[in-house]
Amino acid sequence: METKSEMTNQERSVLIRKMIIRFSFVPLFIGICTLLPAGTFNYWQVYLYFSVLVIPMIFVLFYFLKRDPKFLERRTKGTEKVKEQKLIQLLNLPVFMAAFIIPGLDRRFGWSHIPPEVIIATNAVILGGYLLVFMVFRENSYASRIVEIDKEHKVITTGLYSVVRHPMYLGVLIMYLPTPLALGSYWGLIPMALLPVTLILRIVNEEKVLKENLEGYDEYCLKTKYRLVPYLW
Repeated sequence: METKSEMTNQERSVLIRKMIIRFSFVPLFIGICTLLPAGTFNYWQVYLYFSVLVIPMIFVLFYFLKRDPKFLERRTKGTEKVKEQKLIQLLNLPVFMAAFIIPGLDRRFGWSHIPPEVIIATNAVILGGYLLVFMVFRENSYASRIVEIDKEHKVITTGLYSVVRHPMYLGVLIMYLPTPLALGSYWGLIPMALLPVTLILRIVNEEKVLKENLEGYDEYCLKTKYRLVPYLW
C-alpha cells in the first residue's frame, strides 16, 4: 500500500510531539477522574481499560505515521468552528467526566458488584468499537474530530459508509457507552446514557453542514438511509 501523503522530517517531528501530548492526556484524564475519587491505586479495572484504549492508539499512531501522516495532522485539530458544534462539545465534557468519576466513587463505596468475566467481556466490546473506528479511518482520510469541509474532501460511499452514514460515531458509541461497566460500575451508565443524545445532536447539525457544503452528499443520503445504527436511525 502506498503512502497517501508525504511530510517533511520537521513536520513529522512536530506531528509526533502533538500526538504524544494528546496520548498523555488519556492516562491523565482517566487517572484524575477515576483513581482520585476511588481513593486507591488498587483498581485493576482502570488498568485493563487503560490498556484496551492506549495499546490500539499506539498501533494506530505508527500505522498512520507510515501510511497517511496527513490524516493524523487533521485529527490534531480540536477546535470546532461551527457554533452548534462548540455547544455540543461543551455538553459532552460533564457527561464524560461524570461517567468516569462515578465509577471511581463506586469503587470507593462498593455500590456495584460486577463479575470479572462481565468486565473482561465489556472491554472486548470496547476493543471491537475501536477496531470499527480504525476501519473508518482507513476508509476515510478526512474523518476529522471537528466538523469542517476540506477543499479536497469527497463523499465516501464504500465500505462501512455503505451501511450507515456515520460509522465513526457508531464505533465511538460502542467504545464509550459501556465504559462504566468496564470500570466496574452500574451507576456510571446513567450519565453515559446521554452520549447517544449528544451524538444525535452532533450528527443532525453535521449533516446540515455537509448538505450545504459537500457536493454529492444529498445523493449519498438518499442511497444510504441510516445515519448511525442500521435499521434504527
